[in-house]
Amino acid sequence: MIAFDVIRATGHNNVKGTHRNTLEITKDDYLTPRGDCIIGINADKALSDLKEEVKSIIKKEGSFIYVILKVKNLIDIVEGRGSLYLPLSNSEKIIVRRSSFISDSTIMIHANKAAKNIRRELINELRKEEELISYVVASDSPLKYEEILGI
Repeated sequence: MIAFDVIRATGHNNVKGTHRNTLEITKDDYLTPRGDCIIGINADKALSDLKEEVKSIIKKEGSFIYVILKVKNLIDIVEGRGSLYLPLSNSEKIIVRRSSFISDSTIMIHANKAAKNIRRELINELRKEEELISYVVASDSPLKYEEILGI
């Protein structure tokens, strides 16, 4: 089973993308220089706003979660795992975590990338306040990149 949703946000001149363990997209309309994990602000959705079918798969133990980040013609893909312990209830933000730490804002755990691992070209465009489109793909089995990008 596969489900997906789309989140639109914008970059900010304070985007650093240097955090080693997390990556965040927020509905907040500001970003201070301390927010080194935040790559998108003014998001049109937070975790609680995702489609129910997406959240249902994310909450399955061992599910596979992919977040495709797109700015202009630049793409990067973050992979991680879901968990039945993820509340998926935060109404302000979405956080990708390399660790197994779970909070109400965690969309995936054991991610293969954090903010510092995102393509620098993509981060540079976000500093110019370009639009960030994030595609969240949830699957109960692993997907190849060709399959993910085809969705």
